[in-house]
Amino acid sequence: MRKILYISGTRADYGIMRQTLLDIKKSPELQIEVVATGMHLMPEFGRTLEDIKRDEFKIHKIGATYIKDDKSSMVRFIGDFLLLLTKKLKKIKPEIIMVLGDRAEMLAGAVAGAYLTIPVAHIHGGDTTSTVDESSRHAITKFSHIHFPPTEKAKERIIKMGEDPCRVFTVGAVALDGIFRQKLLSRRGLSKKYGLDKSSPFLLVVQHPVTTEVKDAPGQIKKTLEAVKDSGSQAVVIYPNADAGGRKMIKVIEKYRKYPSFKIYKSIPYRDYLSLMAAAGAILGNSSSGIVEAPSFALPSINIGRRQGRRQRAANVIDVGYCKEQIKRAIDKVLNDKKFRAKLKKSPNPYGDGKAGERIVKILKKIKIDDRLLQKQITY
Repeated sequence: MRKILYISGTRADYGIMRQTLLDIKKSPELQIEVVATGMHLMPEFGRTLEDIKRDEFKIHKIGATYIKDDKSSMVRFIGDFLLLLTKKLKKIKPEIIMVLGDRAEMLAGAVAGAYLTIPVAHIHGGDTTSTVDESSRHAITKFSHIHFPPTEKAKERIIKMGEDPCRVFTVGAVALDGIFRQKLLSRRGLSKKYGLDKSSPFLLVVQHPVTTEVKDAPGQIKKTLEAVKDSGSQAVVIYPNADAGGRKMIKVIEKYRKYPSFKIYKSIPYRDYLSLMAAAGAILGNSSSGIVEAPSFALPSINIGRRQGRRQRAANVIDVGYCKEQIKRAIDKVLNDKKFRAKLKKSPNPYGDGKAGERIVKILKKIKIDDRLLQKQITY
């Protein structure tokens, strides 16, 4: 059996990857194990390690976390995790390391794999976002040996970076697999579990700090929440990630717990999260799920600020700045403009068909781990 090691540092990446990891687990030719680190080990972000345990994967805990709410802690996390991962890899002996997206633990995993001559498979390379996330994603691409971009445009970018087309496989977005293959909760079930009035629409709010705007993070989330409050809508608000500025945002979010219309959670299981997306009136903030998953639900997405940069979009996305009045106008549009909502039902999702995991499994089983794969050279 070929041993695959997936690195997970947040509730978000694990939820996105869950169905693909289960597909790998079912394959008789493959063996999957998971490194859990970062936010998974931080109780203040919801003890999400339990989500991985429930799926009965073999877990390797690596105790690197974000000590403070600043940029220095983000840099220190990379160093701490890289050192601890290097030691752990000697014991695990994976044949392929698998990473997703652009986060710090994924970058460290790609660096470790490249220097230890362990092939790295990168999912969601070639996307464009902004800030340090953009740099991290493309750096991971250059350290990786196998590429699983979500779209043809992403594939083109990877090839333009000098990667051999023979190692680049367009598979679609892995996040969509869970949408098409999981049984989601009903609106009635969601209303009961999350205390929602099922007779009126609700907003799903997921907003993270932006690393180049850390000082502004508290004010940014306050403008979002004030706009939601003024709209009179119910809101399910989920904590931001642990990047610099995240804890400052949480302090602001907690002040809104006194309003009955706000339901605030440290973390939500991914199936529930998808179920909320299926039932919500709109999603707003700056999460990638508003770009990638939301179109599959014909769900309007109010994308706030620059975090998602020039990421490929469907017709469901409305881009706004950090302005309460802009956000309020966007909320009014997505909830009340019937023509806009009708258009979304006919708009395809550019991120695929929900079969990414199946394609990844086939490639992981068949790809040759030889000198050609491991000895990378730029192609121009």
